[in-house]
Amino acid sequence: MTAEPGTRVLKTDRQSIEAAARCLGQGGLVAFPTETVYGLGADAGNGEAVARLYAAKGRPAFNPLIAHVADIAAARRIATFDAAAEALAAAFWPGPLTLVLPRRANCGVADLALAGLDSVAVRVPAHPVAHALLEVFNGPVVAPSANRSGHVSPTSAAHVLNDLRGRIDMVIDAGACAVGMESTIVACLGKNLGEPTLLRPGGLAREQIERVLGRVLAVPLVADETPLAPGMLASHYAPKAKLRLNAQTPRDGEALLAFGPAPAFAGTTFNLSPRADLIEAAANLFSHLRALDASGAKSIAVMSVPHDGLGEAINDRLARAAAPRTIERHGAR
Repeated sequence: MTAEPGTRVLKTDRQSIEAAARCLGQGGLVAFPTETVYGLGADAGNGEAVARLYAAKGRPAFNPLIAHVADIAAARRIATFDAAAEALAAAFWPGPLTLVLPRRANCGVADLALAGLDSVAVRVPAHPVAHALLEVFNGPVVAPSANRSGHVSPTSAAHVLNDLRGRIDMVIDAGACAVGMESTIVACLGKNLGEPTLLRPGGLAREQIERVLGRVLAVPLVADETPLAPGMLASHYAPKAKLRLNAQTPRDGEALLAFGPAPAFAGTTFNLSPRADLIEAAANLFSHLRALDASGAKSIAVMSVPHDGLGEAINDRLARAAAPRTIERHGAR
């Protein structure tokens, strides 16, 4: 199989795995097989690489992404496990199960990949190529399905190339995926946040999970406006401060979230991208909102961001953050 210039097709040998890991470390995008579907991988700690991943998939929604790691020890470095999570990891990892867990401070996963949440979705894939890549890379790799947004998930390298040829750096061709369906996602967020909850059905049956837990999985409330996982309504980080969108200049008492050249202003200012780069702006979006919250700002003037490319998702997030919040949010955001 060959690809057009811009997307290398790699074999599954050690040399190729090492080349793919170097590409990830340099901020590149690598599609690789898991037992479920092919994932589009990026360095989970590199916000700009994550932004490029969203752009490559098209019409991004900044859903939280799953961090793939080599083993449970690596998962424990980025997330906190309760007894239920430990039992499920012991029973089903490596395998088609994703756990949504409280993230550790300085977990090494970019705010953009977390969609600003205080939880992290993590999985240990069973595919030998995925495992080898994660071991060589030696860090978490976010990897949503390697297809254009809205298309059928890919179960072969050919499917990946049909959607993403020329938009990503590499694809490792290991043939067809064994499971062919995305992972099952279960939230285990601790005693104060309810029972283990099925967020997305997938390649691992509910009955198998419930058998290990010895109880029935809960289901998320329909009214929950801030889901925790892929495959659900887009989630976001809504700051405590009120947002005033499409502002040209800040008013007295406001902080400023700027984009591109900013007006002279003596108050608290964070700029999504002084050079008006949408990839840089996407990478900075959630961390800048957090920083503005930490500054104690009560109101934030937000400069206009273009709607093309990643600007569509940035504006979607800002609009959601600015909307009146009438439904109480879970505490683990």
